[in-house]
Amino acid sequence: MKKTLRTTGSWQGGFRVDLQAGNHKIIIDQPQAGGGNDEGPNPLDVLLFSLGGCLGTIATIVAKQERINLRGFDMEIEGEYDSDNIMGKTTEGRAGFTEIRVNVNIDADLTDEEKQEFFHKVDSRCPTTDNLMNVTPIVFRLR
Repeated sequence: MKKTLRTTGSWQGGFRVDLQAGNHKIIIDQPQAGGGNDEGPNPLDVLLFSLGGCLGTIATIVAKQERINLRGFDMEIEGEYDSDNIMGKTTEGRAGFTEIRVNVNIDADLTDEEKQEFFHKVDSRCPTTDNLMNVTPIVFRLR
């Protein structure tokens, strides 16, 4: 079944952007060292948040479906990027992450091999991972 998610947003001046999805709001900003007011995470932080939230959610679904007693699912997610590209100092390379590393600790009565298999199922069903790993067309329109 196909569904559509919608987020609306509005620039508030400076680096602040307020966004809303359903009943939930988020403020995107830059740290003070980058010229912002540090009123919220920056867009790249939010992308990593999304990945972590998605992996945790799918881990819960897979564990319930497979009757695994999941006591813990802790993550450390890091992304490397070239700030010179973002700031327009170079056009070489990419503006986005050049690598994202996800380190996971799974607390469940599973062998290391079973944990690896469990995490593979989680990762393969995570829509955020899918969007990061595969080309998803983005249609831009001016209104």
